[in-house]
Amino acid sequence: MTADEFRELALALPEAEERSHMNHPDFRVKGKIFATLDANNEWGMVKLSTEDQALFSRTDPATFEPFPGGWAKFGCTKVMLPTADEPAVRQALLAAWRRTAPKTMHHLLEGE
Repeated sequence: MTADEFRELALALPEAEERSHMNHPDFRVKGKIFATLDANNEWGMVKLSTEDQALFSRTDPATFEPFPGGWAKFGCTKVMLPTADEPAVRQALLAAWRRTAPKTMHHLLEGE
């Protein structure tokens, strides 16, 4: 997966917007970050629940890994773009968006 593909998936979520944070792109809903890209476009980050983080990391450890240190406790999960596939990243971004967006927005997702 490329950084542009990651970006496209993130921005396809309801009311998602791209901004910049610490010299790299981030993706927000209602002003809150749910995903980022690193400045070199080698990896992304999704902000998951610790349960989702464990599931994605266990299912595809070559692609998903908790960030070291305290960031992992907040659900920050690294997505290695070279090994990532679109369906898994789409699901991870969706989970991150759901975790970050106000519950009153969840109806904006298809099928809900």
